[in-house]
Amino acid sequence: MEALRLATGAEARARNPDAPLAAVLVNGGTARRLPGTWSATSEWLAERLVPRFPAVAFVEVRYRVKSWHELDSCLEDASAALDAVARRALLVGFSMGGAVAIGVSGDPRVGAVLGLAPWIPPQLPLEGLAGKRFDVVHGAWDRWFPGIPGVSPGHSRAGFERARAAGAEGTYTLVPRGLHGVALRRRGRLVTLPAAGRWLAPATAALERFAA
Repeated sequence: MEALRLATGAEARARNPDAPLAAVLVNGGTARRLPGTWSATSEWLAERLVPRFPAVAFVEVRYRVKSWHELDSCLEDASAALDAVARRALLVGFSMGGAVAIGVSGDPRVGAVLGLAPWIPPQLPLEGLAGKRFDVVHGAWDRWFPGIPGVSPGHSRAGFERARAAGAEGTYTLVPRGLHGVALRRRGRLVTLPAAGRWLAPATAALERFAA
């Protein structure tokens, strides 16, 4: 794995760093303005997808600050990651990362966007997705509870339909019994969430379309 220091001061790490294509994975966030962390969901997926896609560099981004109140800063970090990889990219946005991925999707290097339980606020401009592929995967049991992060499937479905109206094409996959993402981190280790394996097929299909 290769460590990258982005121009904004954010960090990234790349698997298959010399591959001709890239998947840039951007993380979720919180209401509080906290230092960025590595996403357990992004890491879990990257570990399993790397062997299947040797032609794709999997680049995970760690924001300077992971908060939706600092969304512009997160967008800058994602743009800096695209500058660093400097090749055609699929953006993979988990939770708040869905808004981040959509926010930089107008970059000509972005070939498609994959949203994993994406947060797509109604005021978020979607013009960057016009003419591009936008696929969404969401756990059917995902919800927000006090103190527990989550995004309801109804929220992402509404955002997906708005994206299609804005000129995107894609698929919406609801994962039975799926929660918010596929993994969490506990004492430094990844803990796989229920139904995590069911996210792999639609994520793999999105990467296959992108890499074709």
